[in-house]
Amino acid sequence: DNSCTLSFLLVFFVLTLFRPAFSINTLSSTESLTISSNRTLVSPGDVFELGFFRTTSSSRWYLGMWYKKVSVRTYVWVANRDNPLSNSIGTLKISGNNLVLLGDSNKSVWSTNLTRGNEKSPVVAELLANGNFVMRDSRGFLWQSFDFPTDTLLPDMKLGYDLKTGLNRFLISWRSSDDPSSGNFSYKLETRRLPEFYLSSGVFRLHRSGPWNGIRFSGIPEDQKLSYMVYNFTENSEEVAYTFGMTNNSIYSRLTLGFSGDFQRLTWNPSIGIWIIFWSSPVDSQCDSYMMCGPYGYCDVNTSPICNCIQGFRPKNMQQWDQRVWANGCIRRTRLSCS
Repeated sequence: DNSCTLSFLLVFFVLTLFRPAFSINTLSSTESLTISSNRTLVSPGDVFELGFFRTTSSSRWYLGMWYKKVSVRTYVWVANRDNPLSNSIGTLKISGNNLVLLGDSNKSVWSTNLTRGNEKSPVVAELLANGNFVMRDSRGFLWQSFDFPTDTLLPDMKLGYDLKTGLNRFLISWRSSDDPSSGNFSYKLETRRLPEFYLSSGVFRLHRSGPWNGIRFSGIPEDQKLSYMVYNFTENSEEVAYTFGMTNNSIYSRLTLGFSGDFQRLTWNPSIGIWIIFWSSPVDSQCDSYMMCGPYGYCDVNTSPICNCIQGFRPKNMQQWDQRVWANGCIRRTRLSCS
């Protein structure tokens, strides 16, 4: 009867009016996210949230992603880290088969920057359950945030080379705890000789991971044999990349390159509400430094001085060696009589 129909329409209207925003994880070509609307995208499972944010002491705005349920606001990705919005005018939308972030006077401050033909297939942006923010059409992904990390490696993200596209995915630290712009430190895979990761500041190498030994990188503190985590290093004709995954998705774990140059594994402890540092690298400020003792030298914290020459070698410059300047390393005591 009419009263039932009226009741149904009323309920439908109320549900539509108060539709929970947290169920929305996609942005169609006709929709936009704006700073003023305060709307966000939330991943299925409610783990990640994507939207606009300001750091505590700044009036600049960024488009970024954070953990939705973690009480300490923890950012895992920032789109426009080096091109912040100067005021609270900002719009994210799909334009010309690209995701674009527009600021004042509709000026573009960030874009996915793809060149595509005028395909008729509609394009949507979507925040996936694992925190990958993708732009896709009916045929698959056109762009994904996992290819452009900030300072954080999440489960399922890859660190290293996609040899098909030539893309190298690496981490760059924040400038400070309150400034997401590109900082002083990078963590990159290099594939010359054996593949390994280097922590650098500008052109200066500070630390290396040691090569992959089939189980782990020899110079990174081993993750305890955790039942909820698996690691993988792939080296083939298509890619050379490291990734890790969680067998228990209710546990949040991440690798982060801190603004002071620490590469760390952090795992969220909900009962006490803090991120627990599982390990931090470099471990030892002296012997973990890159090429600390120079060619043919080795570092041992239990000796004094800590730098030593390998057997059959002596300090190249004894005066400098005595002054604790070890960069020149060691030379052979007896020259090889190679004919």
